[in-house]
Amino acid sequence: MSTPSAINYRKQSRVLEISYPDGASFELSSELLRVYSPSAEVRGHGPGQEVLQSGKKDVAVSEIKPVGNYAVQLVFDDGHDTGIYSWDYLRELGEQREAMWQRYLERLDEAGMNRDPDVQVVRIDL
Repeated sequence: MSTPSAINYRKQSRVLEISYPDGASFELSSELLRVYSPSAEVRGHGPGQEVLQSGKKDVAVSEIKPVGNYAVQLVFDDGHDTGIYSWDYLRELGEQREAMWQRYLERLDEAGMNRDPDVQVVRIDL
């Protein structure tokens, strides 16, 4: 288990900073944390049941609750509060942040969806 030595949330930039005893540190945006929530609402109950999240560009973390000695529960200002982020999952998000972000953007594009909650994408195939 990769237990962080520090977790700080910067409200202004909506970024969760995580530092580890081995010197590794990561900055995870609230949007990334929200769209990759480990909750059943986002992941589904099995492979292929994932629910693509859109319109989360401006989402923020409103509360961080410790869960035992192994995780935190993040509460988002859009009402989502069911994801339990284990230390290992937060490390995975940090290490794979760029690839996961790119995959998210590609999936949004393929689905004709948008990060902005005020924008609706309409595709017209001619």
